Amino acid sequence: MSRASLAPSIEPFSIEIDDAVLADLKQRILNTRWPDRSPANPWQQGTDLDWLRELLRYWATSFQWRDQQIKLNAFAHWRTEIDGVRIHFVHERARNGGGIPLILTHGWPSAFIEYLPLVPLLTDPKAYGIEGPAFDVIIPSLPGYGFSRRPVKGWVNYADVARLWRGLMCSLGYDRYGAAGGDFGAGVATLTALRFPESTIGIHLSNLELSPYTGPGSQPLSVAELEYLAVSNAWWEAEGGYKSIQSTKPQTLAFGLNDSPAGLAAWISEKWRSWSDSNGDLDARISRDFLLTLITLYWATGTMPTSIRDYYDNRWHGIFIAPDDFVQVPTGIASFTKQYAFEGAPPQEWAERLYNVTRWRSMPRGGHFAAIEEPELLAREIVAFFSTL
Repeated sequence: MSRASLAPSIEPFSIEIDDAVLADLKQRILNTRWPDRSPANPWQQGTDLDWLRELLRYWATSFQWRDQQIKLNAFAHWRTEIDGVRIHFVHERARNGGGIPLILTHGWPSAFIEYLPLVPLLTDPKAYGIEGPAFDVIIPSLPGYGFSRRPVKGWVNYADVARLWRGLMCSLGYDRYGAAGGDFGAGVATLTALRFPESTIGIHLSNLELSPYTGPGSQPLSVAELEYLAVSNAWWEAEGGYKSIQSTKPQTLAFGLNDSPAGLAAWISEKWRSWSDSNGDLDARISRDFLLTLITLYWATGTMPTSIRDYYDNRWHGIFIAPDDFVQVPTGIASFTKQYAFEGAPPQEWAERLYNVTRWRSMPRGGHFAAIEEPELLAREIVAFFSTL
């Protein structure tokens, strides 16, 4: 992509963390004040002490941020301002031109780096044996994550981000585009389709973030839907504490997460272990270098406090699915069955209450962070879905 061809408001960006920030981080890791060991089984009451000690030892003595920074900067990074909000994004065009514009949105506790493995697979799918169209790939950082700023006043919900992304895509010269993502990214893609159907070619989801309307006047729930809801409700009862605190008192939590590398690493790692298809062994599924790159990004940018406000904003100032809400644009769904560490992926009829599902695939493996867990499986599904549109 020629940098000269971009609008003046879009500027090239390079990731560069100060040495002083890294030195301070290392010293804080070495000075960690460790709690007593939990009396329960490892991980039963939260992040395991021995596992976290080893992760932080590696973080302080072996992890090389500069090496990871070089890898990240191999992609084309940019920053721009949309409606007064400073946005960071990666923009990689199809290798042979004529790509379908596709904006990929991550969730929490993740970042744009989760989707980077999809870039070569989608910009040049034929090079990897994937038959179908190529894409111009845009991967923004959500407001308040990493190198994107969050408005100091007001709130930001799924619809606000969808509006920002529409402004971003228009500034890049894309009047119509596809949207895809998981977690909050699935919510943003859904609101893109609901609010801007004329701009949306189609959306692809790797999990369902928003529940359909099931109140008075809706179709009775099927047996499969009732079973899914029972499993889901049991999971939230056992695992949903993080959402309760982040959607009510995020600022109280922010002080600890912004001041303690150990606390930040424990908070993020426990979610990645629980929500990925790891069978309890996160190291076997997600490399420590990737995990620590993610955690270091949150630490160096000080954006864990602003990222968790998504939960507050979407709960108290968010979007409620109304009886008449329905995504008319074509929707593809790759249902990764190990979502949230339980075998409780929603049935297709649950999705069809809200979406015009034109492609549904139950994936053989992979969990909540599909783009990093199973990038080729996800890329093949994205290409197959958009090839039909």
